[in-house]
Amino acid sequence: MLPQKRLKDLNKICHIAFSISKIDVRYVNQEDTALIQKVKQNIPAALQNFENDFRQMNDYLKQHPANSFYYYINRFRLQYIAAGIWNQATYYGFIMVGPFLSSVPGTDFLSSIISENKIPISERTALQEFYESLSVVHNSASNSIGELLVNLCSNPFIEAQLITSDEPPATQSKESIKTIIDENKHNIETTYRQEQEFMQAIMTGDKRKIENIKINIQDTYLENRVPESPIRASKNLILVLNTLCRVAARFGGVHPVYIHEISDKYAILIERAPNMPYLNKLAEVMLDEYCDLVKEYSTLQYSELVKKAVDYIRLNIDSPLTLQEIADSIHANPSHLSRKFKQETGQSVIDFINQKRVESAKIYLHNKQTSITDVAFIVGFNDVNYFSRVFKKFTSMTPSQYMKQHKRKNDGE
Repeated sequence: MLPQKRLKDLNKICHIAFSISKIDVRYVNQEDTALIQKVKQNIPAALQNFENDFRQMNDYLKQHPANSFYYYINRFRLQYIAAGIWNQATYYGFIMVGPFLSSVPGTDFLSSIISENKIPISERTALQEFYESLSVVHNSASNSIGELLVNLCSNPFIEAQLITSDEPPATQSKESIKTIIDENKHNIETTYRQEQEFMQAIMTGDKRKIENIKINIQDTYLENRVPESPIRASKNLILVLNTLCRVAARFGGVHPVYIHEISDKYAILIERAPNMPYLNKLAEVMLDEYCDLVKEYSTLQYSELVKKAVDYIRLNIDSPLTLQEIADSIHANPSHLSRKFKQETGQSVIDFINQKRVESAKIYLHNKQTSITDVAFIVGFNDVNYFSRVFKKFTSMTPSQYMKQHKRKNDGE
């Protein structure tokens, strides 16, 4: 058993590795149990395979010298770097950094993972947000992380002693602060007015209005709150914008599940931003994505009954769905729900479900490695012939014709 003092040292080592890498860090003992976790990422349930991952890393590391580190990639293409913990000749587990990616995922990346692992289509949005939030660590950086872990894990931990300079005297009095506030009153009011304007734009998914607001991070009042660190101030600002967008999207009629996924992703990306140009671009992309989210998932235009039905369908799109089941789940009369649904959406419940499934199927058909039969089952159809008929109804072509057309377009490019 690992001595208590060494366990405390490992906790400090995990904290150091986490602070430097900004990637999740865990200490896993020789019995495949994570005893220490410094994590920010919420790994979706569909990707959680910890027991197998931990076992494979333990099996590898305990068979190699103490100065080895292991670059591990699991079946979901999540990547980790791990180094063993040794005390003389006794192995006590490992410290791992990850998950991360080694390159930006392409358009077929997620489709392949879902298809290969038979993951329900309803998980696609959550998986996309998760993979987009992961750090991209290139080869040289991953080797540096491995070398850092080996050196931290192989040597006794030494407590560092902080030495500071004398505290500088206060430079501003209450009177001077009041004068500054008075002088900047107009700028502050302008900033808060802009916040209200873009919240309204997010609520309606109005990208043109967002563009007209032209929020420039470097000119906002928050930068001056941390004058010695403009990038920290800008991160603070964008975190505030992320929160405001989150609230605005909810007022815009988007289900909290979808908002939470985007909000979490950008909270992580903001903290990892390396410079001001990246932050400026990140803010633009974030606002665009929230607008797209509202356009795609808002149910504000529907009555409470239809809103519940639409949300239930979207969240369970890969499962067998019937009018009766949907009505039961939201405590409604099936006939009444059917009439209201057609009246407000312009489609029957079944047509609405099938259209959403066809939209998802198009994405999977772009992946040449996924068969039409597999795509049909992934998106919620139990009969491939029925899937083909439904697909043709909404696209005027069969799935195979759609795949050929997509291939011709790509070849033309």
